[in-house]
Amino acid sequence: MTLETEMLALGQAARVGAEALRNASADQRTAAIRAMARSLRADAPAILAANEAELKAATKHHDRLMLDPERVEAIAAGLDAVAGLPDPLGAEIARWQRPNGLDIARVRTPIGVIGMIYEARPNVTADAAAICVRSGNAVILRPGSDCFASSRAIHAALAQGLEAAGLPASAVQIVPTSDRAAVGALLSGLDGTLDLVIPRGGRSLVERVQAEARVPVLGHLEGVCHTYVHAAADPAMAAAIVRNAKLRRTSICGATETLLVDRAALSMLPAIAEALDGCELRGDAEAAAIVPMLPAHEEDWRTEYLAPILSIRTVSDWKEAASHIARFGTGHTEAIVTEDPATAEAFLAAVDSAIVLWNASTQFADGGEFGFGAEIGIATGKLHARGPVGPEQLTSFKYVVRGQGQVRP
Repeated sequence: MTLETEMLALGQAARVGAEALRNASADQRTAAIRAMARSLRADAPAILAANEAELKAATKHHDRLMLDPERVEAIAAGLDAVAGLPDPLGAEIARWQRPNGLDIARVRTPIGVIGMIYEARPNVTADAAAICVRSGNAVILRPGSDCFASSRAIHAALAQGLEAAGLPASAVQIVPTSDRAAVGALLSGLDGTLDLVIPRGGRSLVERVQAEARVPVLGHLEGVCHTYVHAAADPAMAAAIVRNAKLRRTSICGATETLLVDRAALSMLPAIAEALDGCELRGDAEAAAIVPMLPAHEEDWRTEYLAPILSIRTVSDWKEAASHIARFGTGHTEAIVTEDPATAEAFLAAVDSAIVLWNASTQFADGGEFGFGAEIGIATGKLHARGPVGPEQLTSFKYVVRGQGQVRP
């Protein structure tokens, strides 16, 4: 079987899986996700063994790739959380009556078959599978070569759970090869069997998908996230938030990459720098005059470091901060630290990113922290979903119209 025919067979099988999920009851989808979580826990030794071999071969992204017993348990717990979410299918978004007596409802439905292309994150295998099952969508998973073995081990456990719950394994499939040509096949739409492609990875992956896809794309671009310390910030809070936003986990897309500081708040910079011990600082001339640091260049404002490196820029007020974000940000996550509610609300209204926070770390940009159980990623576009993508965000809708014999004049 050639790669092309193998990929087309995946698409056709996914259609069958999607139909089974759409017609399954909410309870059956819940039981399937719980069975997937149990199977994941039972297969933890095999998953960890596959991951250990990959880590030895990896030259980068070790934190993203690494699994340990605690992380495997966290993935399984995330599946249990998704199982506990309200089932979105069939929910009425709106309902109204027309003067002619027609009753019209807008009702949530699955999208259909989703292609998920991702890099360096084996946990996405389970997160995407659970969210798709919860929302009634079949999914074809295409992990990157760096997490291919771990993802296959995770997928094997998920397939066992699906079948134990009486649902076909074709509802969650994984591309059986790391050949890059498989990505091109997915982007072609698999002869009309694919309804949506979701890329999650670096800029080059997302840009390739957006340029080549013959089906709609739900993009998850890099996170050049900002924290803005306003003149009315509480100094201790500012230091704690900036430290967490940058250093809790530097490899996630919600990590702050640029710190914006009011000129009137520069006196807080030494304490913030002390809290960032171990982090390389790159700043403009005004920041460097307060705390010794490397000079920042314009490219720093555009860079997602994914490392303990932070760029620092001085601004005159929240409007200049918002202007910097609009120019250099990626529409992901931005935070303001201030005790002034009026300034905070103005910033929250003006900044057009998927997530904006007041007095909280940007590392809360996470579906689990939003109560979604898990996430497929953070959507940085404006259509069809934005921010953390959970089950509800992976539904479409249809109109259900009920009449009593009306005919149109």
